[in-house]
Amino acid sequence: MSILNVEHLSHDFGGREIFRDVSFRMLKGEHIGLIGANGEGKSTFFRIVTGSLEPDAGKIEWAKNIKIGYLDQHAVLEAGMTIRDVLQSAFASLFDEEAKMNKIYEQMGDPEMADKMDQMLEETATIQDYLNMHDFYMIDAKVDEVARAFGLVDLGLDKDVTELSGGQRTKILLAKLLLEKPDILLLDEPTNYLDAEHIFWLQRYLQEYENAFVLISHDVPFLNSVINIIYHVEDCELARYVGDYEKFQEVYEMKKAQKQAAFDRQQKEIADLKDFVARNKARVATRNMAQSRQKKLDNMEMIELTKEKPKPEFRFEVARTPSRVLFETKDLVIGYDEPLSRPLHFMMERNTKIVLTGSNGIGKSTLLKSLLGQIQPIFGSVEQGDFLEIGYFEQEMAPDIDTTCLEELWQEFPSWTQYQVRSALAKCGLTTNHIESKVRVLSGGEQAKVRLAKLMGRPSNLLVLDEPTNHLDVDAKNELKRALQEYKGSILMVCHEPEFYEGLATEVRSCKDWALREE
Repeated sequence: MSILNVEHLSHDFGGREIFRDVSFRMLKGEHIGLIGANGEGKSTFFRIVTGSLEPDAGKIEWAKNIKIGYLDQHAVLEAGMTIRDVLQSAFASLFDEEAKMNKIYEQMGDPEMADKMDQMLEETATIQDYLNMHDFYMIDAKVDEVARAFGLVDLGLDKDVTELSGGQRTKILLAKLLLEKPDILLLDEPTNYLDAEHIFWLQRYLQEYENAFVLISHDVPFLNSVINIIYHVEDCELARYVGDYEKFQEVYEMKKAQKQAAFDRQQKEIADLKDFVARNKARVATRNMAQSRQKKLDNMEMIELTKEKPKPEFRFEVARTPSRVLFETKDLVIGYDEPLSRPLHFMMERNTKIVLTGSNGIGKSTLLKSLLGQIQPIFGSVEQGDFLEIGYFEQEMAPDIDTTCLEELWQEFPSWTQYQVRSALAKCGLTTNHIESKVRVLSGGEQAKVRLAKLMGRPSNLLVLDEPTNHLDVDAKNELKRALQEYKGSILMVCHEPEFYEGLATEVRSCKDWALREE
């Protein structure tokens, strides 16, 4: 049974063609991975099929009475809501039915409604059956179960959502979505900001999920473990592959080689035909043969190779050698209004590459900002070494940036020529269209590449990286790992992907050793 049919979809965004006459279908129970390089239009596709963005052309048809659950990588939570409020909002329709039933019960006490008593009793009985069928009186138990699975109980379910980290908010939105039990899940990079324990829980959940889902993810091991269909977005087209990511790669490379071989044969044939026409069109005896070959040339359907996407080339310049000790803390307690840690001693020496791990909200980003002096510690002190030249990569860019990529980098390096700015962005895998676009309209991966361009533009002897792999596509991730392995300076990095930092880190430190909140 088909759940979703998309036919002849075309769409331009910001003057750039995203989709060209593409089709997509989803059958009941399919677990689909939607993959492609940064900026190819994966998140745009979700916005189109959910109706939040109108396509330029095409037909989107959902099966009747389908309930859709959409996890948006840019979703936000309203201030004033607690974690429990958000999770219980998954059952809003049931609470509405309960309120309707209670209102009828109130009306039963009105003597003027006595003649409608039988009708009201019947209506309340129907609602009661509906609530029982949907386990309404088990809602608290369901909320507690999923909240515990994502580590939200430890935060306190009465905590205001505005007090939480980006990763904690992502977990709340994901937990709410799973509580809704929709007929189809649309998940846009759900593992971003999730720690290893909760990624594993989500992996098992999706493996056993009976309904259909579409998953956007650049986490290849995670993706490969949960999907059975691949849709690949490339060069404004959408291609379907049966199997997991490994099978896709095998078939994709084979198709690519076959197309290249066909292209080479056609180019040779074209060259031969053009040569024959040039040599024989003026001779009376062979003019008809030349015209016949020219006609064949004119009517030939040309094979076009897929445009090769620019591959990023990351390289971080190294500044002068710093002192032996880069950071040393004394009885440091980190936090904002309240402490997030016990007094901790943190020391980092030159030529080390340290990875920090631990649950969301445990204080990893706060520790980085405390070491850099961006926020003041609640107690204790931080001593930085001498001659430090620090390159800092934050998790996200500010959402209200209104500059183009070109302007964003030029503001950072005002002495550069336009050629230098464009070259620096191009080295990160950004095209001319990207470079001239507003930063806020770019995908998360493209925005990350802009920030990496800033890091590469200035020599450093210490890179402080907060979840640098979030949003990056597979090619960019692999290239970043290679560049960090070659980097001659020191690295302090927060990362939740072991396959990324294995072979890169000289030391992995768990933040749970000093955290106030247990993982």
